[in-house]
Amino acid sequence: MTAATPSTPPLTYEQAGVVYDLIDPLKVAAQRAAAATAPHLAAHGFSEVPASRGESAYVVDVGPFYLASIVECLGSKALVADEMQRLTGRSFYAGIAQDTIAMAVNDLITVGATPLVVQAYWAAGGSDWFGDAQRAQALVAGWKAACDTCGVAWGGGETPALAGIVEAGRIDLAASCTGLVNPKSRLTLGDKLAVGDQIVLLAASGIHANGLSLARKLVERLPQGYLTPIDGGQTYGEALLAPTVLYSPVTEALAKAGIVPHYAANITGHGWRKLLRHPGTFTYRIHAVPPVPPVLRFIQQQAGQDDAEAYGTLNMGAGFALHVAAEDAERTVQIARGLGIGAWVAGAVEAGPKQLLIEPLGIRWEADALQLR
Repeated sequence: MTAATPSTPPLTYEQAGVVYDLIDPLKVAAQRAAAATAPHLAAHGFSEVPASRGESAYVVDVGPFYLASIVECLGSKALVADEMQRLTGRSFYAGIAQDTIAMAVNDLITVGATPLVVQAYWAAGGSDWFGDAQRAQALVAGWKAACDTCGVAWGGGETPALAGIVEAGRIDLAASCTGLVNPKSRLTLGDKLAVGDQIVLLAASGIHANGLSLARKLVERLPQGYLTPIDGGQTYGEALLAPTVLYSPVTEALAKAGIVPHYAANITGHGWRKLLRHPGTFTYRIHAVPPVPPVLRFIQQQAGQDDAEAYGTLNMGAGFALHVAAEDAERTVQIARGLGIGAWVAGAVEAGPKQLLIEPLGIRWEADALQLR
Protein backbone atom coordinates (compact mmCIF):
# COMPACT_ATOMS: atom_id res chain seq x y z
CA MET A 1 0.00 0.00 0.00
CA THR A 2 1.58 3.25 -1.14
CA ALA A 3 0.87 6.46 0.69
CA ALA A 4 -0.01 9.63 -1.16
CA THR A 5 3.07 11.53 -2.25
CA PRO A 6 3.79 14.91 -0.63
CA SER A 7 3.09 16.62 -3.96
CA THR A 8 -0.42 15.17 -4.10
CA PRO A 9 -2.92 17.71 -2.75
CA PRO A 10 -5.25 16.45 -0.01
CA LEU A 11 -8.69 15.26 -1.12
CA THR A 12 -11.58 16.48 1.01
CA TYR A 13 -15.23 15.48 1.18
CA GLU A 14 -16.19 18.88 -0.24
CA GLN A 15 -14.02 18.28 -3.31
CA ALA A 16 -15.97 15.05 -3.82
CA GLY A 17 -19.16 17.11 -4.11
CA VAL A 18 -20.60 16.88 -0.58
CA VAL A 19 -20.73 20.20 1.29
CA TYR A 20 -22.45 19.84 4.65
CA ASP A 21 -22.42 23.62 5.16
CA LEU A 22 -24.87 23.82 2.24
CA ILE A 23 -26.95 20.77 3.17
CA ASP A 24 -27.34 21.26 6.93
CA PRO A 25 -29.16 24.66 6.77
CA LEU A 26 -31.83 23.02 4.60
CA LYS A 27 -32.21 20.28 7.19
CA VAL A 28 -32.69 22.87 9.93
CA ALA A 29 -35.27 24.79 7.87
CA ALA A 30 -37.13 21.57 7.11
CA GLN A 31 -37.17 20.64 10.79
CA ARG A 32 -38.74 23.98 11.69
CA ALA A 33 -41.46 23.61 9.05
CA ALA A 34 -42.06 19.99 10.05
CA ALA A 35 -42.39 20.92 13.73
CA ALA A 36 -45.26 23.23 12.83
CA THR A 37 -47.24 20.23 11.57
CA ALA A 38 -47.10 18.35 14.88
CA PRO A 39 -50.48 19.66 16.12
CA HIS A 40 -52.18 17.55 13.44
CA LEU A 41 -51.50 14.50 15.63
CA ALA A 42 -53.90 15.79 18.28
CA ALA A 43 -56.84 15.15 15.98
CA HIS A 44 -56.06 11.45 16.33
CA GLY A 45 -55.48 11.57 20.06
CA PHE A 46 -51.69 11.35 19.72
CA SER A 47 -48.77 13.72 20.24
CA GLU A 48 -45.17 13.96 19.16
CA VAL A 49 -42.24 13.62 21.51
CA PRO A 50 -40.66 17.05 20.91
CA ALA A 51 -37.19 15.92 21.98
CA SER A 52 -37.07 13.56 19.00
CA ARG A 53 -36.91 16.55 16.63
CA GLY A 54 -33.35 16.67 15.35
CA GLU A 55 -32.62 13.12 16.45
CA SER A 56 -32.12 10.19 14.09
CA ALA A 57 -35.75 9.01 14.30
CA TYR A 58 -39.09 10.70 14.91
CA VAL A 59 -41.15 9.53 17.89
CA VAL A 60 -44.92 9.76 18.45
CA ASP A 61 -46.70 9.02 21.74
CA VAL A 62 -49.63 6.74 20.89
CA GLY A 63 -50.61 5.93 24.46
CA PRO A 64 -49.37 2.55 25.71
CA PHE A 65 -46.10 2.82 23.74
CA TYR A 66 -44.13 5.13 21.46
CA LEU A 67 -44.05 4.77 17.68
CA ALA A 68 -40.75 5.61 15.94
CA SER A 69 -40.10 6.03 12.24
CA ILE A 70 -37.29 6.84 9.84
CA VAL A 71 -36.53 6.93 6.11
CA GLU A 72 -33.01 6.77 4.71
CA CYS A 73 -31.39 6.36 1.31
CA LEU A 74 -28.31 4.34 0.52
CA GLY A 75 -26.43 7.03 -1.35
CA SER A 76 -23.79 6.26 -3.95
CA LYS A 77 -22.45 2.91 -2.74
CA ALA A 78 -24.42 1.12 -5.47
CA LEU A 79 -22.16 2.80 -8.02
CA VAL A 80 -19.19 0.93 -6.55
CA ALA A 81 -21.12 -2.34 -6.76
CA ASP A 82 -21.97 -1.65 -10.41
CA GLU A 83 -18.35 -0.98 -11.33
CA MET A 84 -17.07 -4.00 -9.41
CA GLN A 85 -19.62 -6.21 -11.19
CA ARG A 86 -18.29 -4.90 -14.50
CA LEU A 87 -14.71 -5.59 -13.44
CA THR A 88 -15.19 -8.98 -11.77
CA GLY A 89 -18.48 -10.42 -13.02
CA ARG A 90 -19.67 -10.77 -9.42
CA SER A 91 -22.84 -9.29 -7.96
CA PHE A 92 -22.46 -7.39 -4.70
CA TYR A 93 -26.10 -6.45 -4.33
CA ALA A 94 -26.85 -8.75 -1.39
CA GLY A 95 -24.48 -6.58 0.63
CA ILE A 96 -25.91 -3.42 -0.91
CA ALA A 97 -29.35 -4.50 0.32
CA GLN A 98 -27.99 -4.87 3.86
CA ASP A 99 -26.37 -1.44 3.61
CA THR A 100 -29.70 0.14 2.68
CA ILE A 101 -31.60 -1.46 5.54
CA ALA A 102 -28.80 -0.62 7.95
CA MET A 103 -29.06 3.05 7.08
CA ALA A 104 -32.65 3.06 8.37
CA VAL A 105 -32.50 0.48 11.17
CA ASN A 106 -29.31 1.84 12.74
CA ASP A 107 -30.93 5.27 12.93
CA LEU A 108 -34.20 3.93 14.34
CA ILE A 109 -32.58 2.12 17.25
CA THR A 110 -30.87 5.28 18.53
CA VAL A 111 -34.18 6.27 20.18
CA GLY A 112 -34.61 2.89 21.88
CA ALA A 113 -37.01 1.44 19.34
CA THR A 114 -37.40 -2.18 18.33
CA PRO A 115 -37.52 -2.30 14.51
CA LEU A 116 -40.87 -3.72 13.41
CA VAL A 117 -41.46 -3.15 9.67
CA VAL A 118 -39.18 -2.22 6.76
CA GLN A 119 -40.40 -0.85 3.43
CA ALA A 120 -38.32 -0.83 0.24
CA TYR A 121 -37.87 1.90 -2.36
CA TRP A 122 -35.97 0.72 -5.44
CA ALA A 123 -36.05 3.37 -8.18
CA ALA A 124 -34.30 2.30 -11.37
CA GLY A 125 -33.30 4.35 -14.38
CA GLY A 126 -35.34 2.00 -16.55
CA SER A 127 -37.16 -1.31 -16.44
CA ASP A 128 -34.16 -3.07 -17.95
CA TRP A 129 -32.29 -2.75 -14.63
CA PHE A 130 -34.51 -5.50 -13.23
CA GLY A 131 -33.74 -7.71 -16.24
CA ASP A 132 -30.34 -8.68 -14.79
CA ALA A 133 -31.62 -11.72 -12.88
CA GLN A 134 -28.43 -12.32 -10.89
CA ARG A 135 -28.33 -8.74 -9.63
CA ALA A 136 -32.07 -8.51 -8.93
CA GLN A 137 -32.16 -11.83 -7.07
CA ALA A 138 -29.14 -10.83 -4.99
CA LEU A 139 -30.93 -7.63 -3.99
CA VAL A 140 -34.03 -9.56 -2.93
CA ALA A 141 -32.07 -12.23 -1.06
CA GLY A 142 -29.89 -9.69 0.72
CA TRP A 143 -32.91 -7.61 1.70
CA LYS A 144 -34.66 -10.61 3.25
CA ALA A 145 -31.49 -11.76 5.02
CA ALA A 146 -31.02 -8.32 6.60
CA CYS A 147 -34.66 -8.33 7.71
CA ASP A 148 -34.10 -11.75 9.31
CA THR A 149 -31.02 -10.48 11.16
CA CYS A 150 -32.99 -7.54 12.55
CA GLY A 151 -36.16 -9.56 13.19
CA VAL A 152 -38.30 -7.19 11.13
CA ALA A 153 -41.11 -7.81 8.66
CA TRP A 154 -40.62 -6.66 5.08
CA GLY A 155 -43.92 -4.92 4.54
CA GLY A 156 -43.65 -4.03 0.87
CA GLY A 157 -42.18 -1.37 -1.33
CA GLU A 158 -42.06 0.58 -4.57
CA THR A 159 -40.05 -0.23 -7.71
CA PRO A 160 -40.48 2.69 -10.11
CA ALA A 161 -38.65 3.02 -13.42
CA LEU A 162 -37.63 6.69 -13.52
CA ALA A 163 -35.99 7.28 -16.87
CA GLY A 164 -34.80 10.86 -17.07
CA ILE A 165 -34.63 11.18 -13.29
CA VAL A 166 -32.40 8.24 -12.39
CA GLU A 167 -29.51 7.62 -14.78
CA ALA A 168 -29.95 4.70 -17.18
CA GLY A 169 -28.46 1.50 -15.77
CA ARG A 170 -28.50 2.82 -12.21
CA ILE A 171 -30.73 2.34 -9.18
CA ASP A 172 -31.56 4.60 -6.23
CA LEU A 173 -32.17 2.57 -3.08
CA ALA A 174 -33.90 3.65 0.11
CA ALA A 175 -35.66 2.11 3.10
CA SER A 176 -38.13 3.28 5.68
CA CYS A 177 -38.49 1.61 9.05
CA THR A 178 -41.14 1.76 11.74
CA GLY A 179 -40.57 0.54 15.26
CA LEU A 180 -41.97 0.47 18.78
CA VAL A 181 -40.52 1.79 22.01
CA ASN A 182 -42.17 -0.65 24.36
CA PRO A 183 -42.06 -0.35 27.31
CA LYS A 184 -41.85 3.42 27.23
CA SER A 185 -38.95 3.31 29.67
CA ARG A 186 -36.73 2.23 26.75
CA LEU A 187 -36.99 5.67 25.14
CA THR A 188 -33.48 6.95 24.51
CA LEU A 189 -33.53 10.66 23.72
CA GLY A 190 -30.80 11.80 26.05
CA ASP A 191 -32.78 13.06 29.04
CA LYS A 192 -30.93 10.55 31.22
CA LEU A 193 -27.43 11.45 29.95
CA ALA A 194 -25.28 12.46 32.90
CA VAL A 195 -21.75 13.26 33.96
CA GLY A 196 -19.93 10.00 34.61
CA ASP A 197 -21.66 8.02 31.86
CA GLN A 198 -19.33 5.91 29.76
CA ILE A 199 -19.09 5.94 25.96
CA VAL A 200 -19.06 2.47 24.39
CA LEU A 201 -18.13 2.34 20.72
CA LEU A 202 -19.24 -0.54 18.48
CA ALA A 203 -17.01 -1.68 15.64
CA ALA A 204 -17.62 -0.83 12.01
CA SER A 205 -17.00 -3.34 9.23
CA GLY A 206 -15.45 -0.72 6.98
CA ILE A 207 -16.69 2.46 5.34
CA HIS A 208 -20.34 1.39 5.76
CA ALA A 209 -22.44 3.64 3.48
CA ASN A 210 -21.09 7.09 4.29
CA GLY A 211 -18.12 8.74 2.65
CA LEU A 212 -18.57 6.90 -0.64
CA SER A 213 -18.44 10.12 -2.66
CA LEU A 214 -14.92 10.67 -1.35
CA ALA A 215 -13.98 7.01 -1.79
CA ARG A 216 -15.14 7.03 -5.43
CA LYS A 217 -13.35 10.31 -6.16
CA LEU A 218 -10.15 8.74 -4.84
CA VAL A 219 -10.27 6.06 -7.56
CA GLU A 220 -9.12 8.72 -10.03
CA ARG A 221 -5.76 8.74 -8.24
CA LEU A 222 -5.28 4.95 -8.26
CA PRO A 223 -3.66 3.42 -11.38
CA GLN A 224 -5.47 0.12 -10.70
CA GLY A 225 -8.68 1.79 -9.60
CA TYR A 226 -11.02 -0.41 -7.61
CA LEU A 227 -8.73 -3.40 -8.19
CA THR A 228 -5.90 -1.79 -6.20
CA PRO A 229 -4.73 -4.23 -3.49
CA ILE A 230 -4.89 -2.96 0.09
CA ASP A 231 -3.81 -4.42 3.42
CA GLY A 232 -5.94 -7.38 4.45
CA GLY A 233 -5.79 -9.20 1.12
CA GLN A 234 -8.72 -7.48 -0.57
CA THR A 235 -8.97 -5.06 -3.43
CA TYR A 236 -10.07 -1.51 -2.74
CA GLY A 237 -13.45 -2.18 -4.34
CA GLU A 238 -14.08 -5.36 -2.35
CA ALA A 239 -13.21 -3.63 0.91
CA LEU A 240 -15.51 -0.69 0.14
CA LEU A 241 -18.38 -3.13 -0.40
CA ALA A 242 -18.18 -4.80 3.02
CA PRO A 243 -21.81 -4.60 4.23
CA THR A 244 -22.71 -2.15 6.99
CA VAL A 245 -23.07 -3.73 10.43
CA LEU A 246 -26.65 -4.10 11.67
CA TYR A 247 -26.61 -2.98 15.30
CA SER A 248 -30.20 -3.76 16.33
CA PRO A 249 -29.29 -7.22 17.70
CA VAL A 250 -27.05 -5.41 20.21
CA THR A 251 -29.68 -2.91 21.36
CA GLU A 252 -32.29 -5.67 21.66
CA ALA A 253 -29.89 -7.82 23.70
CA LEU A 254 -29.13 -4.87 25.95
CA ALA A 255 -32.86 -4.37 26.57
CA LYS A 256 -33.27 -8.02 27.51
CA ALA A 257 -30.36 -7.64 29.92
CA GLY A 258 -32.04 -4.64 31.56
CA ILE A 259 -29.58 -2.08 30.15
CA VAL A 260 -31.17 1.09 28.76
CA PRO A 261 -28.58 3.41 27.16
CA HIS A 262 -28.77 7.03 28.21
CA TYR A 263 -28.09 8.14 24.64
CA ALA A 264 -27.03 6.60 21.33
CA ALA A 265 -25.57 7.90 18.10
CA ASN A 266 -25.25 6.29 14.68
CA ILE A 267 -21.83 7.35 13.39
CA THR A 268 -22.56 8.07 9.74
CA GLY A 269 -22.23 11.40 7.92
CA HIS A 270 -20.08 13.91 9.85
CA GLY A 271 -18.00 11.02 11.23
CA TRP A 272 -17.11 11.20 14.91
CA ARG A 273 -18.59 14.68 15.15
CA LYS A 274 -21.87 12.79 15.57
CA LEU A 275 -20.76 12.28 19.19
CA LEU A 276 -21.75 15.94 19.66
CA ARG A 277 -25.34 15.28 18.59
CA HIS A 278 -26.91 15.47 22.07
CA PRO A 279 -28.30 19.00 22.60
CA GLY A 280 -26.97 19.26 26.16
CA THR A 281 -23.76 20.88 27.33
CA PHE A 282 -21.25 18.14 28.09
CA THR A 283 -17.63 17.39 27.38
CA TYR A 284 -17.05 14.03 25.70
CA ARG A 285 -13.56 12.78 26.44
CA ILE A 286 -12.32 9.85 24.33
CA HIS A 287 -9.31 8.04 25.79
CA ALA A 288 -9.18 5.05 23.43
CA VAL A 289 -9.86 4.71 19.73
CA PRO A 290 -10.70 1.38 18.03
CA PRO A 291 -8.55 -0.17 15.30
CA VAL A 292 -9.04 1.52 11.94
CA PRO A 293 -10.21 -0.85 9.17
CA PRO A 294 -7.58 -1.14 6.40
CA VAL A 295 -9.84 0.45 3.78
CA LEU A 296 -10.36 3.56 5.90
CA ARG A 297 -6.66 3.89 6.69
CA PHE A 298 -5.99 3.51 2.95
CA ILE A 299 -8.48 6.28 2.12
CA GLN A 300 -6.95 8.58 4.71
CA GLN A 301 -3.41 8.00 3.42
CA GLN A 302 -4.22 8.22 -0.27
CA ALA A 303 -6.43 11.29 0.18
CA GLY A 304 -3.73 12.98 2.27
CA GLN A 305 -6.11 13.62 5.15
CA ASP A 306 -5.02 14.51 8.64
CA ASP A 307 -6.78 12.82 11.54
CA ALA A 308 -9.24 15.68 12.06
CA GLU A 309 -10.42 15.50 8.44
CA ALA A 310 -10.62 11.69 8.47
CA TYR A 311 -12.42 11.34 11.80
CA GLY A 312 -14.69 14.27 10.93
CA THR A 313 -15.83 12.54 7.74
CA LEU A 314 -15.55 8.75 8.16
CA ASN A 315 -16.41 6.33 10.95
CA MET A 316 -12.74 5.25 11.27
CA GLY A 317 -13.71 1.94 12.85
CA ALA A 318 -16.58 3.01 15.13
CA GLY A 319 -20.03 2.67 13.59
CA PHE A 320 -22.22 3.25 16.63
CA ALA A 321 -21.92 4.88 20.05
CA LEU A 322 -23.78 3.95 23.23
CA HIS A 323 -23.69 6.20 26.27
CA VAL A 324 -24.42 4.04 29.28
CA ALA A 325 -24.23 4.23 33.06
CA ALA A 326 -20.74 3.49 34.31
CA GLU A 327 -21.85 0.28 36.02
CA ASP A 328 -23.27 -1.02 32.71
CA ALA A 329 -20.28 -0.23 30.48
CA GLU A 330 -18.32 -3.47 30.68
CA ARG A 331 -21.46 -5.59 30.46
CA THR A 332 -22.46 -3.65 27.34
CA VAL A 333 -19.09 -4.46 25.79
CA GLN A 334 -19.44 -8.15 26.61
CA ILE A 335 -22.97 -8.36 25.19
CA ALA A 336 -21.86 -6.78 21.91
CA ARG A 337 -18.81 -9.01 21.64
CA GLY A 338 -20.97 -12.03 22.38
CA LEU A 339 -22.89 -11.17 19.21
CA GLY A 340 -19.69 -10.96 17.19
CA ILE A 341 -19.47 -7.16 17.16
CA GLY A 342 -16.34 -5.51 18.51
CA ALA A 343 -16.87 -3.05 21.35
CA TRP A 344 -14.77 -0.85 23.60
CA VAL A 345 -15.26 1.47 26.55
CA ALA A 346 -13.72 4.43 24.75
CA GLY A 347 -14.47 7.47 26.86
CA ALA A 348 -16.66 9.31 29.34
CA VAL A 349 -19.15 12.14 29.66
CA GLU A 350 -17.84 15.01 31.77
CA ALA A 351 -19.02 18.38 33.02
CA GLY A 352 -17.75 21.30 30.97
CA PRO A 353 -18.33 23.13 27.71
CA LYS A 354 -19.86 21.24 24.82
CA GLN A 355 -16.87 19.69 23.10
CA LEU A 356 -15.43 16.40 21.92
CA LEU A 357 -11.86 15.58 22.86
CA ILE A 358 -10.22 12.61 21.11
CA GLU A 359 -7.14 12.60 23.29
CA PRO A 360 -5.02 9.91 21.54
CA LEU A 361 -5.23 11.94 18.31
CA GLY A 362 -5.11 15.45 19.75
CA ILE A 363 -8.47 16.34 18.17
CA ARG A 364 -10.85 18.86 19.72
CA TRP A 365 -14.22 19.83 18.29
CA GLU A 366 -16.47 22.44 19.85
CA ALA A 367 -20.26 22.67 19.71
CA ASP A 368 -20.30 24.43 16.33
CA ALA A 369 -18.62 21.44 14.65
CA LEU A 370 -22.05 19.82 14.29
CA GLN A 371 -25.15 21.87 13.50
CA LEU A 372 -28.16 19.59 12.97
CA ARG A 373 -30.80 21.58 14.87
